[in-house]
Amino acid sequence: MPIKTGVDFFEEIRISHPLPVRILLTAYTDVESIIDAINRGNIYRYVKKPWIEADIISAIYEANKFYMANSLLTVKNSELQKAYDELNKFAYSVSHDIRGPLSGILGAINLACEIDDIEEMKEMLFLMGKSLKKLDTYILSMHDYYSLQRGELNITEINFNKLIDDLKPLYTVISKTDKIAFNITITQNDVFRSDPIPLKLIFNNLLSNAFKYQDKKSKNKSVEVIVEVQKDQVFIYIIDTGIGILGSHIGEIFNLFYRANFQEVGSGFGLYNVKSALLKLNGQIEVNSVMHQGTTFKITIPSI
Repeated sequence: MPIKTGVDFFEEIRISHPLPVRILLTAYTDVESIIDAINRGNIYRYVKKPWIEADIISAIYEANKFYMANSLLTVKNSELQKAYDELNKFAYSVSHDIRGPLSGILGAINLACEIDDIEEMKEMLFLMGKSLKKLDTYILSMHDYYSLQRGELNITEINFNKLIDDLKPLYTVISKTDKIAFNITITQNDVFRSDPIPLKLIFNNLLSNAFKYQDKKSKNKSVEVIVEVQKDQVFIYIIDTGIGILGSHIGEIFNLFYRANFQEVGSGFGLYNVKSALLKLNGQIEVNSVMHQGTTFKITIPSI
């Protein structure tokens, strides 16, 4: 190169392209040039002219091994950093989501010790029950999280009418209590095979959110479930008339511990567990939402 030396060139690309392994092929043999190449160009191997073909082949072979080892180390470091970040989030979540309900219960107990009126005592018991329910939901979400991470698939034939019937009683009670219309439509004429546990988790978490995040001011609240089995896949729609999700949040809602809004206290596990379950089942999920009108989740899962 008439304008710059090989060392100058390596020094420049070291910043813009740090991953390639650099081998310097040169006629210079003085020690200063070698030191310069190592320090400035960060070269892996120094080969002088005239070269022997076997030396070049050996240098490339060793450089490739070095590159692969570094690439693997980079991936492992990235995974370690991700695990460390999740651990930090988990530690914060535990301290917040477990201590919160416990503090509420302790506070209610302290107040109850000074109350003689039966109605006020009932109110305290109601508050304690609410706090315990939050704590129980959080613990179940953690259980789902670790079950998904470690468990293996248990494939069986799925009858969606039976699967939904197992979940229906809980949400039927909520729909009557909170005056939310609850409609289910299932069309299944073909055999569908999958693991019922992740499927139930997907339905349970999405239905829980659909009821939890209803617009409290709306007079026509509803949750609709549509299941359509077509040949070798199933399409599932969970449609609600809830408060909706901002467009800027939709890309984040499946992240661990992420909360798109604070109308209701959540653990940040629910949609992350849904995404993890879908990954296990090789499924996909789409989200369409309009603020103060509602949200539609469309899930597509292939038969196994």
